[in-house]
Amino acid sequence: MSAHAPSREARRRRRLGLAARYATLLLMLAVVLGPIVWQFLTSLRGRTENVYDGVLPSRPTLDNYLRVAESFPLLQYVGNTLTVALLAITSNMLFAAMGGYALSRAAWKGRKSVFTLLVATLMFPFESVMISMFLTVRAMGLVDTLIGVWLPGAVSVLNIMVMRAAFLAVPKEIEEAAVLDGANEWTRFTRVFLPAAKGALAVVCITSFMGAWDDFLWPLLVLTDSEHYTLQLGLKTLAGATTTSDQRIIAAGAMAAFLPMMLLFFALQRFFFKGVGEGAVKT
Repeated sequence: MSAHAPSREARRRRRLGLAARYATLLLMLAVVLGPIVWQFLTSLRGRTENVYDGVLPSRPTLDNYLRVAESFPLLQYVGNTLTVALLAITSNMLFAAMGGYALSRAAWKGRKSVFTLLVATLMFPFESVMISMFLTVRAMGLVDTLIGVWLPGAVSVLNIMVMRAAFLAVPKEIEEAAVLDGANEWTRFTRVFLPAAKGALAVVCITSFMGAWDDFLWPLLVLTDSEHYTLQLGLKTLAGATTTSDQRIIAAGAMAAFLPMMLLFFALQRFFFKGVGEGAVKT
């Protein structure tokens, strides 16, 4: 009997530890998803239903989403935001890949200095440089344009670091074999390194889209004409309008802004998690 006591005690401790981990994960899940679920359920409540009357709506309806489209030019704001987001995705995937490739190659002088300088820029918050960025955009004549909204986010240092880590994980033997086959620098970049970093490119795509889609402060500074508003600025006008102070409509607008990011993430999640792990092999 005594020989089995330690094993039973060990199993009990393992079960308690497993239960504690699951309880912690469920708590974190509730904290993260709770507000989103509440917003979604609020957006489904009818006009006469109390927002705080229970958790589930008594008569779910999609009428609030139609009222959002009637309250402000939703499609126009979505189109403006998509334009900025697509520009950000394209430029970040191109420039981050090129910058990451250059920083991952050791055959040029000053590589470490450039890398250190880029990392140092991460210490400065956006608020500390946004005035100088605005003055630059104004000097270029790009105020109140979608190009002016996109330009500061054309390439992110973090995306360059992601691509650098992915390219460093490519075995040197593969590159050496390509050199022996007569492949030049551009051919090695496009035919060897980019296909090997598809996961990292997915990470760049998702983060670039989310950054452009969810940005509020910079478009608020640059845009003045409501015809050029992005979706986040449009939601601000929606929340501030006296005719649309209904929390149900505001919740529906927030969910309409959240849905594209969620769909993109689920569509690319397999590549996203692969790309996150690509840089763990060699840094």
